[in-house]
Amino acid sequence: MSLYRDTGVVLRVHKLGEADRIITLLTRRHGKVRAVAKGVRRTTSRFGARLEPFGHVDVQFYTGRTLDVITQVQTVDAFALPLVGDYQRYTTASAIAETADRLTAEEGAPAMRLYLLVTGALRALAEGERDASLVLDAFLLRAMAFAGWAPAITECARCGLPGPHRAFSVQAGGSLCGNCRAPGSVHPAAEVLVLLEALLHGDWDIAEASVPGTRRDASGLVAAHLQWHLERQLRSLPLVERRAREAPAGGK
Repeated sequence: MSLYRDTGVVLRVHKLGEADRIITLLTRRHGKVRAVAKGVRRTTSRFGARLEPFGHVDVQFYTGRTLDVITQVQTVDAFALPLVGDYQRYTTASAIAETADRLTAEEGAPAMRLYLLVTGALRALAEGERDASLVLDAFLLRAMAFAGWAPAITECARCGLPGPHRAFSVQAGGSLCGNCRAPGSVHPAAEVLVLLEALLHGDWDIAEASVPGTRRDASGLVAAHLQWHLERQLRSLPLVERRAREAPAGGK
């Protein structure tokens, strides 16, 4: 019998038969793992409640022919508890989990950086100290950087000329200088590019000082850039409630 153990975040679950589930996890050392949890839909299950979406768990697996089998589960962080009762945070966490699932198409390929991004974002949502919309956009920008899709923000996406530049094209890869500007480019306010740069690099003082209009425009660019590269829409992203907290005193 081949056993292995890892720590992971539950990204999604599917019913299997009358009492089992297929659990998709993003793990620290083994990347994405799909495994069967037998009997977890029964009320007598020993660890069914630990294998719900957003759970951060320590798991023991038995290597199976097609799918591995989960044999032990211990909770590391109960992220789901503070998320399921709050619509904005729940839908935000769903978008984070779906993005991580889409970015790890190959099972078993190590994805340590993405695993750390997911756990960090879910922890921030669960603690509730940061605006959920900002947490989501920061995660999406960093996840795109992990995938090699980060938008150019402070330089021209085509020629590399230092910016900031006024034009922005999702198809071209981000900001564009006057010489490289493409038809159909948008022209976000300078504050939007400042916010994107702050979120990408974790400058939360700048990010949290932004006003709702700037956050809304930045979110639109982030979502468009991600879905252009994924070549399909995230099911959960349109459901996210983009309700920003009040801007700090003195914000305009």
